[in-house]
Amino acid sequence: MPRPKSDSKFRVFMQENLLTMLTVIGVFAGGLVGFIIKNSTGDWTKREIMYISFPGEIFLRMLKCLIVPLLVSSITSAIGGLDLSMSSKIATRAIAYYFITTISAVVLGICLVTSIRPGQGAKIVEKRMESVDKASKVLTPDTLMDLIRNMFTDNIIQSTMFQYRTEIYENTSISPPLPMEEWDFKPAQREGSNVLGLVMFSVILGTTIGRMREKGQLLQDFFTTLSEAMMTITSWVIWISPLGVGFLIAAKIIEMDSIAATIQSLGWYFITVMLGLFLHGFGTIAVIFFLGTRRLPYRFIAKLSQVLATAFGTGSSSATMPLTIKCLDGMGIDPRVTRFVIPVGATINMDGTALYEAVAALFIAQYREMSYSFGTIVAVSITATAASIGAAGIPQAGLVTMVMVLDTVGLEPKDVSLIIAVDWLLDRFRTTINVMCDALGTILVNHLSKKDLQKVDRLNDEPHELMELGANGHDKE
Repeated sequence: MPRPKSDSKFRVFMQENLLTMLTVIGVFAGGLVGFIIKNSTGDWTKREIMYISFPGEIFLRMLKCLIVPLLVSSITSAIGGLDLSMSSKIATRAIAYYFITTISAVVLGICLVTSIRPGQGAKIVEKRMESVDKASKVLTPDTLMDLIRNMFTDNIIQSTMFQYRTEIYENTSISPPLPMEEWDFKPAQREGSNVLGLVMFSVILGTTIGRMREKGQLLQDFFTTLSEAMMTITSWVIWISPLGVGFLIAAKIIEMDSIAATIQSLGWYFITVMLGLFLHGFGTIAVIFFLGTRRLPYRFIAKLSQVLATAFGTGSSSATMPLTIKCLDGMGIDPRVTRFVIPVGATINMDGTALYEAVAALFIAQYREMSYSFGTIVAVSITATAASIGAAGIPQAGLVTMVMVLDTVGLEPKDVSLIIAVDWLLDRFRTTINVMCDALGTILVNHLSKKDLQKVDRLNDEPHELMELGANGHDKE
């Protein structure tokens, strides 16, 4: 006796969406468990919190392990599989999209913070924090120059493990103390992959392989195969994501000092940033997406729910990159577009961060009762945009870039401590928006580049086969 069609449809739906539902459940379960433990027991030690976060830490380490080989192989194979003119078209469209969305995010944030004015009347318990003091010992010119230095790495192997940083230090033997601009400085290496340098190297290598044609085919096949292998490993790792994100969120909530006191003191600031992120993610980006594709993005956002839940749980655009690529492959997006636009976007496109830093700077200015002019607002816009682009490529990204923006307004770097109490939570929301913006941008660029890609396939007389690891082919664009 044949099974009813409804039973077959339900089975297919469950097969396609089981992991997504489990991940979303993991996020809510982690939050609920964290709140229950926080309110029903006493203070937890750092070691006890470390035990709680351990499964999530393992999941995060596995994802981060894939970043460097996937990033290099994906960009190199994507650029190498296209001619120079086609690569430049895709790159131009992607960068134009990133630039427009970042500027829109900053403008929206400034409009909200100047109209809501969350800093007026705020009562914040100020704390000295070692991480803030350490991050404040930077100069904006050094940070911007380090960003460029990291783009043009002098050692590609070293870039997989370290980033370049200019350290300044005070000569205590001199009296009276010198201003920071006259402190001594020295080059240093900081732990953490130099993602900007790896992206730049991969783009140049891919372009070179593409120009070599037949001679470079062996290298092209190697990087394509490596990219496929990394995506296969990703398909295994993501099944741990419901467990991993649940434990990460539970540990973070337990770690908070006082949730009620934090929200009470920074409530309007929190609401302003959240409102900005929501309006940008589901308003501004939706409008840009619709103008480019004549389609609303909400159906695609629903299909990205597992990726967005993982981004929220990990708080890292780079760590979520393998999952984003796999998800877009499953939607039928051309892998040559996906493997170029997503890694670049995860590196330079930080809409949520740009909005957050613009709001934070003006919020602190309002709290300090400092007047600011239209020129100051323009300066904040430019600095927040530049800081968000470099956020992934410099150490202590959130604190250092925030110090840059505060310096533009003329505020003390130590004022970062005023907002750091809710930074970890807002960081997860802005990372989610960053990842969503990258994914929708890839779909948009793929739509605009479809005819050009088909022309390339006809010229090469090799119809391009989409890589759909784990996809069933039911939903192609």
